Amino acid sequence: MITVSMITMNEEAAVGLVIDKIKRVVPDAEILIVDSSSDRTPDIAAQRGARVFRQFPPRGYGPAMELALRSAGGDVIVTMDCDDTYPTDQIPVLAGYILQDGYDVVDGSRLGSKPKAMPMINYLANAGFALVASALFLRRFTDLHSGMRAYRKSVIDALPFDARGAALPVDLLLVPFKRGYKIKLTRIDYFERVGKSTMRPIESAWWTVRRIVATRFAR
Repeated sequence: MITVSMITMNEEAAVGLVIDKIKRVVPDAEILIVDSSSDRTPDIAAQRGARVFRQFPPRGYGPAMELALRSAGGDVIVTMDCDDTYPTDQIPVLAGYILQDGYDVVDGSRLGSKPKAMPMINYLANAGFALVASALFLRRFTDLHSGMRAYRKSVIDALPFDARGAALPVDLLLVPFKRGYKIKLTRIDYFERVGKSTMRPIESAWWTVRRIVATRFAR
C-alpha cells in the first residue's frame, strides 16, 4: 500500500483540491496529514477522507514531518506539500521505482533548471546547497529540499533522524545515502503554490548547512 503523507498549516484554500487530485491518481492510497492549523484545514481534510493527526500548538516542520512519516501505514510513503505545487500524477511513478525497481528513496528534483514558480534567490540557494552536498558526498544531488519524495517505510523505521529545527528533508536524503541505501533521483515539475508560504529562509539555510556537515562527518 502507498501512503501519501503531508503536513499542513493553514492550507484551507488548497487541501481539498490536493486530496481530490491524489484520490484520482491513487484511489487506494492512505492519505495522512499532520496538521498545525488555526483555520479549517483539518476539518476539510477529514471530510475528504484523510487520516488527520493534530499537532497543535505547532511544534515545527521537523516534528510534524517525522510524525507523518513514522505514522504511515503503507509499505511506500510519498511525501508532498499540501499547497498544489507538486504533480500528483507522479505519485505512482515515484512509488513504482521502489515497488518495481528496488530503490529505497526516490527524490523528486525540481531543479533540472529554474522552475518559473520558484523565486531566483530560492533557486540559487537550493542549487548552491546541492553543489556543496555533491562535492562532500561524491554523488550528484540537485535538490536537497524537495517536498516530493518516495521512501521505503522500512528505511524510515530503521534510521534515526534528528527532527529538531528546519531542513529535515536534507537528512532524509543524505542519511540513507550515507548508510548505503539505493537512491534514485528523478525530475519533477513544480508549480505556483496556493496560499502563503510559511518557510523561514534564514533558519532553513542555517539548518541545511548544519545537516550537510553533520551527516557527512558523522561516524
